Amino acid sequence: MDIKRVSNKDQINAIENLAYDIWYQHYTPIIGKHQVAYMLEKFQSVEAMTEQIKNGFLYFLILDDNVPVGYMSVELHSETLFLSKFYVIEAERGKGYGRTMIAFLEALAKEKSLNKISLTVNKYNTGSIKMYEKVGFVISGTVVQDIGEGFIMDDYQMEKRL
Repeated sequence: MDIKRVSNKDQINAIENLAYDIWYQHYTPIIGKHQVAYMLEKFQSVEAMTEQIKNGFLYFLILDDNVPVGYMSVELHSETLFLSKFYVIEAERGKGYGRTMIAFLEALAKEKSLNKISLTVNKYNTGSIKMYEKVGFVISGTVVQDIGEGFIMDDYQMEKRL
């Protein structure tokens, strides 16, 4: 497995393709097809990700033998590394990618002198919640956010102290 910091349009295109595959498969049963389509356009399109990168988000592409299998995105806050996106294609889940990705993020946070990693996760995304708990995250709160077009994100806040 290789973790590459995203630095060009081809990599952003690869992430957009992964996002569409992952989101429609994983999130349609949780939030429905219409909200998935809206969120992909708003947060995971090439245009949205390019803007996020301009605003300080760091994106990473996860590769296995140069084949994209996942991606993640973080934002550096004053004391926290905020994990915005963390995805692996279904066929590759359960093979240790998540643990390796978390270890990479822990090292990045320590390098930046940050003392915790935080994230939000849909309350009904039970598989992801269990994975986060296995690698040391705890639920620290809840947040309901209006994201427009009548859609909301109903999430747990989770954190891992380093």
